[in-house]
Amino acid sequence: MTTQAAQLDQRELEERVRRMYEEVALTPDHEFHFETGRPLAERLGYPAADLDRVPAAAIDSYAGVGYFFDLAQLQAGETVLDLGSGSGTDAFLAANLVGAAGRVVGVDMTAAQLAKSSRLAAGGGFANTEFREGRIEAPPVEDGSVDCVISNGVFNLAPDKGAVFAAAARVLRPGGRLAIADIVTEHQLPEGVTCDAALWAACIGGAMQRDACRRAIAAAGFRLDVWRTNSQYRFLSERADNATAKYGVTSVSLLAVRS
Repeated sequence: MTTQAAQLDQRELEERVRRMYEEVALTPDHEFHFETGRPLAERLGYPAADLDRVPAAAIDSYAGVGYFFDLAQLQAGETVLDLGSGSGTDAFLAANLVGAAGRVVGVDMTAAQLAKSSRLAAGGGFANTEFREGRIEAPPVEDGSVDCVISNGVFNLAPDKGAVFAAAARVLRPGGRLAIADIVTEHQLPEGVTCDAALWAACIGGAMQRDACRRAIAAAGFRLDVWRTNSQYRFLSERADNATAKYGVTSVSLLAVRS
């Protein structure tokens, strides 16, 4: 991981990620390496009734890779942090689950996504939800202030996954949960893939090998309770699909508990 991150042009990666997810926010019907929108969310397992309570414009820009709310088991009054919150689909769903006594903070680094999610929160009456600019490696929230960290298809975009898992552990209270969906691989990706910023931005080049992912979770102080493959997720472009077949790229949902 360290060698791959060092060889990757991180400035180019960040710029590509910003541009791609700006497009997802502003023109969600554009053609990407991946699917977007409500049909994807429903196929991944989101109940239609839950989506009906989320602003439709947020769901239009949904670009997640799996469903995890059945694992998160959010309760009324809890505080939730959404790392890489995008246009807010998961944050708004979480806000409905924790209720008026709860609180949801979404963190994202893309200005267009933050502007869209904040506008939808204000217009939709989500007084318990706010969105902050920041990076998932260093989310701008207090240590030990969160009951559950959620994230959907974003950890793979960070060059230093260990820092992201450590940040999640830092903000969680003891016994807090990490419930995420992300992309992993069966086989270690070669440098030609891991050093390709375009494939990183497409959620492939930065995917962790699954055993390395489990080790990173444990190293951050988590106990892994659930690891589930999301067979309904797929990439769209031929290039992404070829990498999926060759290296065993797949989506997983997981639940881990902070010690």
